[in-house]
Amino acid sequence: MKEVTPLLIAPCGMNCALCLGFQREKKHCNGCRNEENIKYKTKGCANCIIKNCKLLKEIPSGFCYDCLKFPCTRLKQLDKRYRTRYNMSMLENLDHIKTKGLQKFIEKENIKWKCHNCGELRCVHREYCLKCEGKNN
Repeated sequence: MKEVTPLLIAPCGMNCALCLGFQREKKHCNGCRNEENIKYKTKGCANCIIKNCKLLKEIPSGFCYDCLKFPCTRLKQLDKRYRTRYNMSMLENLDHIKTKGLQKFIEKENIKWKCHNCGELRCVHREYCLKCEGKNN
């Protein structure tokens, strides 16, 4: 299983290791915080309002939960979409990181999103594991 590192946790609370862009073989994205291979970032990632937020650049933690506008309209919209479509909440992720720490969040994510069939991390955007194509419930 690929190791989830703090660099893979986006300012909005997204675990980039679970993203289709990160898990796919072709045009692999290295995550929101990793500037390597920038040419492979998706348009959504490169143009992300949250990642490119001017207020975020002033926040020492690098996470939206420390922003004066938290939760902003864009983050609320993103959270609603992910809760509805993918059963994941950015706001819950950020709360967990803020209250229990980044390392505890990463540990929880590694357990929650582990494929029951092959042990790899599942993709939040698919109902099946991209590695073994097994269904996970």
